[in-house]
Amino acid sequence: MNIENIEAFVYVIHYGSFNKAAEALFLSQPSVTARIQSLERELDCRLFDRTGKTIRITDEGKRFLPYAQQLIVTYQKGKLQVHRKKSVPQELRIGCTVSVSNYIIPAILPHLKRKFPDVHYKFVTGTTDEIVGKTLNKETDIGFVRNVNHPQLQSVKFYEDPIRLYTYEGHPFLLAELVTAAKIAEQPLVFFECGALDWLRIHRIFESLEQPPNIQIQTDNSEMAKKLVLQKAGIGFLPELSVRREVAEKMLFAVPLAETEGIALQTNVIAPYGKHAPYLETILEAGRELRIAHGLQAVH
Repeated sequence: MNIENIEAFVYVIHYGSFNKAAEALFLSQPSVTARIQSLERELDCRLFDRTGKTIRITDEGKRFLPYAQQLIVTYQKGKLQVHRKKSVPQELRIGCTVSVSNYIIPAILPHLKRKFPDVHYKFVTGTTDEIVGKTLNKETDIGFVRNVNHPQLQSVKFYEDPIRLYTYEGHPFLLAELVTAAKIAEQPLVFFECGALDWLRIHRIFESLEQPPNIQIQTDNSEMAKKLVLQKAGIGFLPELSVRREVAEKMLFAVPLAETEGIALQTNVIAPYGKHAPYLETILEAGRELRIAHGLQAVH
């Protein structure tokens, strides 16, 4: 059934004549007549009774009218959605861990917006395994995850965040000449652990001790761990990015410890091979600037 024939039928009823309907549709009167006749053949019924220049809708036409109107409305809505989709800016979907969303995304998003001002950004958070799954299933375009490799995904090292022992103002460690693993184990510890392999190296610091460390609070949320250390609930090993502001404001202090040198939390950027290259390039460029700003060595 031709939608133009149905449109002519509705217009004739609305304007009350074939001539006025033709003017509104920018058609000739014979063209409108031909469309109505074609529709009548398709429906196998008369839609109008014509007496001279007077037309009157038939009972069949009255019954068909509400459906014809609905068809026109649905068609117009469909056209609107098609054109609206063309005008909607491109959306980049980014998956990331909670730590990345808190400390890395705010630093790199301005770079993306400057380079791609017309793109809309959608962020979802989850564990590394969840973000890998979403990227494989095309629910996200790019992911920020821990150090992982997958045969179907490009995985590029983005940032290494040093893990250090931090304590609050007034803690005796700040005056100590030497802090050992044994002394740390005696202290109340707020232990942040995100499940990455880097944290196994933290655990190994205490392996040779007779007594296990005094872990009073354990959490997988770095913000929670940081706030608990600020409230003097204990001391803790934390990624540097998560405490940068508090260290600058002398609310938290890094404790030098040889055993933690070289331990860092690695973040990779993942994407399907060959996809989203311009965005990846901009993200990696932002990562280089982030490392320079924080005085870290380049990641190779």
